[in-house]
Amino acid sequence: LVFVAMVKELKPVQRDYTINLHRRLHGVTFKRKAPTAIREIKKFARKEMGTDDVRIDSGLNHAVWRKGIRNVPRRVRVRLQRRTNEDSDSASAMYTLCTFIPVSDYKNLRTERVEISEE
Repeated sequence: LVFVAMVKELKPVQRDYTINLHRRLHGVTFKRKAPTAIREIKKFARKEMGTDDVRIDSGLNHAVWRKGIRNVPRRVRVRLQRRTNEDSDSASAMYTLCTFIPVSDYKNLRTERVEISEE
């Protein structure tokens, strides 16, 4: 019996997610919280978008590190954009860009698909 892996064709897409960092950082040492939060955001983006190449925007990095290494925000609203890689010599055809979306309240926010604007 042979199982063939069905590889889904990846297309450019962008979605908004709320990532609960509080539950992902439970039990992490104070001095490792912000770096671990960035790693967890990358891990989440890798899982949701199916790309190995994940890039963190400087605004998202600033939002995570804003209150220091210990006091990471409990939740963060993120826009994940799967884009076509422009480098012809890169290993992967697509990459994911993670950008920060400032929100005043996290109540009743769902995952939303955002239409891609032609840039």
